[in-house]
Amino acid sequence: MDRFYGTGVALVTPFYADGSIDFQGLKKLINFQIEEGVEYLVSLGTTGESATLTKDEKKAVWEFTAEAVAKRVPLVAGIGGNSTHEVVDSIRNFGISGYDAILSVCPYYNKPNQQGIYQHYKAIAEASPLPVMLYNVPGRTGSNLSADTTLRLAHDFANIIAIKEASANFDQFNTVLRDKPESFLFISGDDPLTLPLISMGAAGVISVVGNALPARLANMVRLCLEGRFKEALPDHFALVRLIRLLFADGSPGGIKAALSHLGVCSDTVRLPLAGVSADVRHQIEQEIDKLR
Repeated sequence: MDRFYGTGVALVTPFYADGSIDFQGLKKLINFQIEEGVEYLVSLGTTGESATLTKDEKKAVWEFTAEAVAKRVPLVAGIGGNSTHEVVDSIRNFGISGYDAILSVCPYYNKPNQQGIYQHYKAIAEASPLPVMLYNVPGRTGSNLSADTTLRLAHDFANIIAIKEASANFDQFNTVLRDKPESFLFISGDDPLTLPLISMGAAGVISVVGNALPARLANMVRLCLEGRFKEALPDHFALVRLIRLLFADGSPGGIKAALSHLGVCSDTVRLPLAGVSADVRHQIEQEIDKLR
């Protein structure tokens, strides 16, 4: 599981102004990430606007991403949903080479109880040809993957290898980190919590801000994993204001505004998302210039 220690970046999906996928922008973003030293990449997580892509578009993005990455770093595919049957079918038929794991978000909207969540991930684990990462983000899904259910899944299924945790619930973090199997990875899903979570035993982060500042974030994470927290603090605090701005007017609108300012890709998002306000954009650009 060493492949998933350190900094993973949840890639945005670049679009042209007409809303079509900008594959050359995606290639530029991928190369930027790898050249700046991130450890692995996630294709079509929340930040990739997967909810607004068709099945054919998702397949095209996954295939293009694998080809562009060319096994230079490990690669994770985001495959989740609120229909267990559909998620299982998508995973069984994934069939795209070059990927090392599946990241699957906790079922959203339906608000299942913990037994329903357990059975959902049990079906995924039994169907998946790749290792599975759980993803808990109740602020988006409306459904929390509890510490007890996380631990039950981690102990029951050898191919459930990690959780991306974005619940902001430290009681939950403490319980999972204390009682998880040694080989099960706890990964921060919330950029500002990465440093404290690594101090508690987390393996790193799957990041949004890393799209724009991969080298700076990756350096901070490596220092933390080496136990050099005092040296990591300046980068941690420097990134906090930018991270707050990136989410001030919706994500991934904020990170796309940052990437547009850096000349990596456009800031176009798909409805129902809209771009950030002019004021927030200006603040993001100022902060990027300061940090770069």
